[in-house]
Amino acid sequence: MEIPDLSYEIILNEDQIKERIIALGRQITRDYEGKDPVAIGVLKGSLPFFADLIRNIHLPLFTDFISVSSYKGNMKSSGGVKIINDISIPVKNKDILIIEDIIDTGATSKFMFNHFNNLKPHSFEICTLLNKQHARIPEYDININYIGFEVPDRFLIGYGLDYQEKYRNLPYIAAVKREAEA
Repeated sequence: MEIPDLSYEIILNEDQIKERIIALGRQITRDYEGKDPVAIGVLKGSLPFFADLIRNIHLPLFTDFISVSSYKGNMKSSGGVKIINDISIPVKNKDILIIEDIIDTGATSKFMFNHFNNLKPHSFEICTLLNKQHARIPEYDININYIGFEVPDRFLIGYGLDYQEKYRNLPYIAAVKREAEA
């Protein structure tokens, strides 16, 4: 599937993504055995990853979603994070697993850590499909417990990641070519 109005190159294909998600699901299943997990997907970008990942976690778990915004349709984070829609289930004394599509500056993850910490969970961990460690701002650095792939500091689309709300439906991860990023 190629979408013609944006120039990009595939950096992670469907098979690579699928294999890594299966491995993450196995690891999370082992680590959460005997716990009371709540998987919280960060909308909209995490939706494909969230769906595929929870099907590979072989434990009973609660699921919910939170919608936050920091990009506002641009190729760079605005730096400010706000909640669009919060979770609807109580998480006090539960084991929270935040599932994100990508962590770059770390602002959203740090914001969510502070937000959920106020709700008194038993534990709080983060799983991200993609990690842009090179883009991390030191004041937003946070422990990421599960990482699918380390990726370059490029603007990425596909498999939930968007540009102006498009391209989320690509079955792979692609980097927008540099001339389009300018």
